[in-house]
Amino acid sequence: MSKTPLLGQTLLELTQLVTSLGMPAYTGKQLAEWIYSKRVCSIDEMTNISVKNRALLNEQYEVGRYTPVQEQLSVDGTAKYLFKTAKGHYIESVFIPEDDRSTLCISSQVGCKMNCLFCMTGKQGFSANLTTHEILNQFYSIPQSEELTNIVFMGMGEPFDNLENVMKTNEILSADYGLGWSPKRITVSSIGLIPKMKIFLDNSDCHLAISMHSPFEEERLKLMPVQKPYPIAEVIRELKNYDFSKQRRVSFEYIMFNGVNDTPRHAAEIVRMLKGITCRVNLIRFHAIPGIDLETSPDSKMISFRDYLTNNGVMTTIRKSRGEDIFAACGMLSSSKQEHASS
Repeated sequence: MSKTPLLGQTLLELTQLVTSLGMPAYTGKQLAEWIYSKRVCSIDEMTNISVKNRALLNEQYEVGRYTPVQEQLSVDGTAKYLFKTAKGHYIESVFIPEDDRSTLCISSQVGCKMNCLFCMTGKQGFSANLTTHEILNQFYSIPQSEELTNIVFMGMGEPFDNLENVMKTNEILSADYGLGWSPKRITVSSIGLIPKMKIFLDNSDCHLAISMHSPFEEERLKLMPVQKPYPIAEVIRELKNYDFSKQRRVSFEYIMFNGVNDTPRHAAEIVRMLKGITCRVNLIRFHAIPGIDLETSPDSKMISFRDYLTNNGVMTTIRKSRGEDIFAACGMLSSSKQEHASS
């Protein structure tokens, strides 16, 4: 019988667990400290818990850390990791080292339901939501775990389609009993599922990134089916009800496709739509994926686009591409090969 992982359980859940086994309630806090702060890999390492109680825990539970089954290293230092889940699915995570930060791009689902035209994860289809344990394991089990300064939910899946487990993950990372991170070190990316977005904004201080990719309704619909139930104009209207002028930030992700969404008309409409909201736009190069007849905008267009937005009051940056040679860049994550091989 497989054991239940402790990694991914909140302090309340750990306290309820130990009291159900007849242990003192404070043992729950001891467990949380060992798992999240001291980062142990086994119950036997928890030396301030009695031998008897450790043996009792070992009967049904384990810490639940498991290492990647594969690592790929890019020429630019980016590393991509493949994890196998408890149910035999596969997910990918990307470690991105920079001069002043070390970021982990983590997955929230196996595949994705959203089927955006330009995304390899969407082409894979959807297999499962990741548990809080499986999301946190990506953070705790890469070799660079203790170097990490930031997390972005920009890997496989739509985070708001697995909101409960994403929120629980962020609680553990930012709680005093967990890692004690500031929520400002965590960014959750979404294509704009409005009801879930509102729950997130009302109950979290983490940053939000919204995938825009076109300001025009019919054009965005061709790229992103989510435009039909949740138009980008409605997403932005909802965001204007929130204050992003202080510490919490909202940004808009904009992949630039040559001759599709990179004209002065697009830039002018973005300025109009975003008027009145404190935000940033991140321009992203399109990374070619098999079977999709799109190409990235040339650098000259991206620079002109950036300069127009910035000069008209919308802070805009061109995001540096990382890990393209190992299919670790934006929109390139997929575990479909492993999924098909294991089915």
